[in-house]
Amino acid sequence: MLNVADTLVDWCRTGRAFAVATVVHVSGSAPLPPGTSLAVDADGDAVGSISGGCVEAAVYELCREVLDSRSTPVRARFGYSDSDAFAVGLTCGGEIDVLVQRVAPADMPHLASAFEEAVRGRPVAVAQVVDGPGEFLGGTLHVLPDSDDCAGTVGGAREDREVAERARALLRAGQGALVEVGGDADACPQRLSVLVHTNATRPRMLIFGAVDFAGALSEAGRFLGYHVTVCDARPVFATRARFPHADDVVIEWPHRYLEQTAVDSRTAVCVLTHDAKFDIPLLRLALGLPVGYVGAMGSRRTHEHREKLLREAGVPELQLARLRSPIGLDLGARTPAETALSIAAEIVADIHQGTGVPLSLIAGPIHHLRADPSSLGAATAA
Repeated sequence: MLNVADTLVDWCRTGRAFAVATVVHVSGSAPLPPGTSLAVDADGDAVGSISGGCVEAAVYELCREVLDSRSTPVRARFGYSDSDAFAVGLTCGGEIDVLVQRVAPADMPHLASAFEEAVRGRPVAVAQVVDGPGEFLGGTLHVLPDSDDCAGTVGGAREDREVAERARALLRAGQGALVEVGGDADACPQRLSVLVHTNATRPRMLIFGAVDFAGALSEAGRFLGYHVTVCDARPVFATRARFPHADDVVIEWPHRYLEQTAVDSRTAVCVLTHDAKFDIPLLRLALGLPVGYVGAMGSRRTHEHREKLLREAGVPELQLARLRSPIGLDLGARTPAETALSIAAEIVADIHQGTGVPLSLIAGPIHHLRADPSSLGAATAA
């Protein structure tokens, strides 16, 4: 539901009741992931989407019914209809489960607070019960990353505590997920399925080397939602005028900047200098950090020489295996813009465990399911 927080926060400010439909489960191929929401207010105004158009009308009507009847949350399934191609259903062949619930801002002020946090760009999580005993269905919890306090409820005190811990782990990883909690008579008696919506800070893309390719890549990174930093030790090249799409332009030796800046498992490090005096100390450091992606530009001959120097510098083979070099996917790129696209495509494929192979040449689901980050332990907290 945080995908439409900018509208929901306005409805909450004016005390306007609304119904929100949220994708809570996907099987097969479906256009939008769990956590995506469509909301409808008392005037019939709608915001958001849950299927890219396939079942919007039916979900809209269900929202109106729940809103008008003030009923308890309703869970419904929508899938493809083989007998009638024009029937309500997903023409992509998948199935989605949707939870529709009524929200009265006066009764759920913690949701209004969560929407406020999201609109201001602050990290926040909302945990929502999407399956379990009827009295808990639709329960919500507002969770912040660095506070033990939370608002709202998804069950009893024990359930709230466990869900809050799982939600914070997901928020640190910058991901949402469906988690199962409870079912233990001594710990959490109620068995609940809880969908965690997260609004995390933007992941970082660190581009080293103030070259033309960096200008195109900074624009691509910004488009993908990254907080983009361009870093180079040469002040004549590292200027704001040359990189208008970067959030930060830093004049510093690359490895020194990387030593002092914050990174996490979502950070993408792109080394475009292909100059050994910059590359080797930088890559030696980057490959030992808990970042998500490390790529370096250069020819295959440059790559072979770079690997030799990194081995001589003491970089273990396991770390060397993380290096994407030459950087990018094979798109036949020539221009800086095309090269930036190939690098961005490799980063996206790496995040979602994609193959980079044309979809027309492979079978199976289009969308890849990701592991639940809340079960990653130390890696999640990194």
